[in-house]
Amino acid sequence: MTAESYALMDGALHVYRRENSRFWQCSTYLGSRNHRQTTKEMNLAAAKDFARDWYMEKCVEDRQRRRGGFSVLANPVQPQIAEPGPATDGRLRRTPTGPRFEDAAKAFIDEFEVITQGERNEGYVESKSIHVRVHLLPFFGDTALKDINAGKVQEYRVHRQTSRVDAKTGKPKKPARATLHGEIVTLRQVLKTANRKGWISAIPDMSAPYKTSGKLEHRAWFSPEEYKLLYEATRERAKNPPKPRWREVCETFHDYVLFMGNTGLRPDESARIQMRDVKIVDDESTGERILEIEVRGKRGVGFCKSMPGAILPFERVRDRKELKPTDPIFGKTPRELMNTVLDELNLKFDRDGHAGLF
Repeated sequence: MTAESYALMDGALHVYRRENSRFWQCSTYLGSRNHRQTTKEMNLAAAKDFARDWYMEKCVEDRQRRRGGFSVLANPVQPQIAEPGPATDGRLRRTPTGPRFEDAAKAFIDEFEVITQGERNEGYVESKSIHVRVHLLPFFGDTALKDINAGKVQEYRVHRQTSRVDAKTGKPKKPARATLHGEIVTLRQVLKTANRKGWISAIPDMSAPYKTSGKLEHRAWFSPEEYKLLYEATRERAKNPPKPRWREVCETFHDYVLFMGNTGLRPDESARIQMRDVKIVDDESTGERILEIEVRGKRGVGFCKSMPGAILPFERVRDRKELKPTDPIFGKTPRELMNTVLDELNLKFDRDGHAGLF
């Protein structure tokens, strides 16, 4: 009989210890049957860690089975007649063996989708698959995991900096610093997956040699005088639109500028905000009426407290569009209209010649 039992992974996984037994065991129900495994651990914390890893492996196996799986026997290798090639020195060279990078990449993607379900932004989860499919797999591909070292990682950095060429200038098209950093993070996560499965004993040093200082530039921003110039221009455009049929668009754009200036949200964050994410509340510390906004990003949900000036534009947009709880407040960022107004006001570039977010 079971003496002690604990539920993990929202009840999908159980860790228990039977009477007269030193070791903890784990069990789960997948694929229409029960699975059980001894952890060979006497410590409860260590047993829970083992159980979680075992459960993730079982989830991956079940997903592969439901998708049809993969069998080597289903695709037998056909013998090929060797064609004459360049002369060799006749020495035998060791062929890389063991798990390959693509095996670890597939395991990582399957695990990442399961373990982060509902906890990470869908776009962020999808970006991991894009990093693997578009950049990492074509370079590392069938490379044995034990052959991926610090030198191989550096070769990847050089490859990304030189592989694409601008058709007009003939010079290499280098990826943005943040883009390459995101790919290296994904590479590290793939290798961590391989390490957890025991395919490699350690993760190689992935720090960039000859590294200079990080990002030193600041985002483009408006001074108070420039911000006032901007919202006065959008207010005038809302009152006197270039064409009568553009009135509603110009009015919403003016409210968008005021809303963004009084909340500090990023364009991608404001594009995802729905009516149900915003509440008008009384701030306890100041006694002022403000907006409390649930902001959904790659790390889940955060909360934003606005300035009092955000309430009026929010109410105007809500009443004008007759928004329902699931309707986006602003939706897609009005880049074209924003760039038009910024060009008219000569505010497109900051003092350092850098373009703003639009």
